[in-house]
Amino acid sequence: MEHIVIIGNGISGITCARYIRKNSEARITVISAESDYFFSRTALMYVYMGHMKWEHLKPYEDWFWEKNRIELKKAWVEKIDFGQKRLHFSSEESLEYDKLVLATGSVYNKFGWEGQDLKGVQGLISKQDLELLEENTQNCKKAVIIGGGLIGVELTEMLKTRKIDVTVLIREKAFWQNVLPMQDAKLISAHVRSHGVDLRHETQLRTIVGDDNGHVKAVITDTGEEIECQLVGLCTGVKPNIDFLKDSKIETDKGILVDEYLQTSISDVYAIGDCAQLRQTKPHRNSIEPVWYTGRMMGETLAQNLTGNPGKYNPGNWFNSAKFFDIEYQTYGKVSADPPEGEVHFHWQHKDNNKAITIAFEASDNRFLGINTFGIRMRHEVFDRWLTENKSIHYVLQNLKEANFDPEFYEHYEKEIFKAFKENIEQV
Repeated sequence: MEHIVIIGNGISGITCARYIRKNSEARITVISAESDYFFSRTALMYVYMGHMKWEHLKPYEDWFWEKNRIELKKAWVEKIDFGQKRLHFSSEESLEYDKLVLATGSVYNKFGWEGQDLKGVQGLISKQDLELLEENTQNCKKAVIIGGGLIGVELTEMLKTRKIDVTVLIREKAFWQNVLPMQDAKLISAHVRSHGVDLRHETQLRTIVGDDNGHVKAVITDTGEEIECQLVGLCTGVKPNIDFLKDSKIETDKGILVDEYLQTSISDVYAIGDCAQLRQTKPHRNSIEPVWYTGRMMGETLAQNLTGNPGKYNPGNWFNSAKFFDIEYQTYGKVSADPPEGEVHFHWQHKDNNKAITIAFEASDNRFLGINTFGIRMRHEVFDRWLTENKSIHYVLQNLKEANFDPEFYEHYEKEIFKAFKENIEQV
């Protein structure tokens, strides 16, 4: 019986295992050193905040895996012998495979700051990071977060629920400005500050200072200011978790290089999720996309390829979602942070400053390019269809109600948005 081994039990690896089992009787082994069972990584913050317990993060009952003949092994892979098709574990055990799927995820970035390895300095990606955060915040009164973005705002919200004062240092002029257009970024900056967060724009970390016990006691910024703290959160992005492959023959760049079928440079070895880097990318897409949705798509695509239903990985139109404290964020299509020539943005913002949209369209033909929504829920399938059908900005605005997904009795803003467009864009 063919043995398919998957390293990594995140959304990519587990989706792949589940769909292989739907289509095949192959032996499946999933290996992870992080946790015994698959868990919802996006909900880690809610355990710390007291909204959920750890067992609530498991989407499947513990009996699910044995019933579906998916073997789970908790182990740390130290080395892969691709020639012999054998994994070597830190326990000195080994395991043979016929086909291997690398789904090893991401680790948080460190950029060589002095003091970055002190006690009390950490990121937030894994179960172990969450456990370390519990330990590091036992007697914490003040924290400094380095970097904004989605992990940075999650960690900030988590700490605020423990009544810990938080300072956030970001190098941009507004929050997540490398991803969001300036007006959107300013909206989020104002909202973060409204929650009592000391958000510092255009401020970078120079040094992390430790005490005599090797624990962080302060940071020094690029302006020379010293900020006292007992915790430093490193939230300056993530990188593929591939250090264990650095001396192997597999081709890597920032991530593990794969073709459109998710095949690596080595026969019978594949990579999916955060650790995979596409050799060729679709327009307006990145070669590495550490996002839950794309990880799930990769897992399903590869499972089909491994079970006799070959097909190219096609992520379709870009979409993502997140939450900035009280503001839910969704994005569909392309809305450039710094719009190139020919990309026009229409921005509408409600007077309560907690709801807004930014729509991007092509100046030459009014073709709808993408939308960012804040505080207004929209239907993914509707925007995905409009993007695929190349609808115009006028069509989108006239039919915006079709896309609205807010609960019953919520106030709607489509007429106000359309009126603002006609007054501010059509008259230009």
